[in-house]
Amino acid sequence: MAVEQGTGEQQGLDWFEMICAARKRIYGLVSETPVEVVNNETRIPESTQAFLKLEHLQKTGSFKLRGAANKVLSLSSAEATAGVVTSSTGNHGLAVAAAAKYRGIDAEVYVSEQVPTAKLRWIEGYGGRIRRIGQNPLDAEVAAREAAAGSGRIYISPYNDAYVVAGQGTIASELCHQVQEIDAIFVAVGGGGLISGIGTYLRTASPRTQVIGCWPENSRVLCESLKAGRVIKFPESPTLSESTAGGVEQGSITFELCRKVVHSSVLVSENEILDALRWAHKRGWIVEGSVAVAMAAYFKQAPLWAGKTIVIVCCGGNVSPEVLRQLQ
Repeated sequence: MAVEQGTGEQQGLDWFEMICAARKRIYGLVSETPVEVVNNETRIPESTQAFLKLEHLQKTGSFKLRGAANKVLSLSSAEATAGVVTSSTGNHGLAVAAAAKYRGIDAEVYVSEQVPTAKLRWIEGYGGRIRRIGQNPLDAEVAAREAAAGSGRIYISPYNDAYVVAGQGTIASELCHQVQEIDAIFVAVGGGGLISGIGTYLRTASPRTQVIGCWPENSRVLCESLKAGRVIKFPESPTLSESTAGGVEQGSITFELCRKVVHSSVLVSENEILDALRWAHKRGWIVEGSVAVAMAAYFKQAPLWAGKTIVIVCCGGNVSPEVLRQLQ
């Protein structure tokens, strides 16, 4: 089935079927990540069953490999031969480079000045060619799209692509046989690809599950867009949640998907993110600021979920030196 990026909702795709197909397609490259029970913690009520989905243990250090692998492995021979182009705040570029290397094709990754040098080295380690341009992620995205259109290559969006969203949704398909009767799942949100995939699968497989979108106060464009009922621009400030930073593309499929699958939203401050990061690191979990966003959001709502079963998605573990220094 040929699927154009950014048109999934409009075409009325069978998202559940796409996610099931993605699971079969990607598991030569992608690993099924484990869950870990969190107990004996003062911040988690004793009656609560709390689980962490350990996506930071994925091969490239984040969930992004799922969507990138599904897209790259779905390309026709002609499309693959031409190579692919993407833009990224780090983890998506790393994932596309890894998936491209696995398939033996070229990958060019556009990044903005905001992306830490350490993440650029990781991308280059997988053979990705870096193009640094612009002051923010949206600048890099526009440049990457223009480069792809001008060269006839496929542009792989970090979130606005049906195959990418379906790949991320495989997390939920794993969770449904790892954890019984999930009451709520806490997911950090940037462009919305992760929560769209997870929420879309759960809407069919576990409609009882509440999908909680978690945003840093400093970067919450999609959250404000959902409130406004349309994709808008919204002021952003630097955040420890580097991998969720950036705006949302007009017409993104994730906007409409999020409107359907996100039950509620939680905003967290930079101090709350830092506190959650320190909490995680003291327990041996080397995770990114985006993970701490989901953890901090749960901590704010913990009393509401006493006696319930909750999952926090640990979406990535590629921590930049800049963030690590703040944990000292």
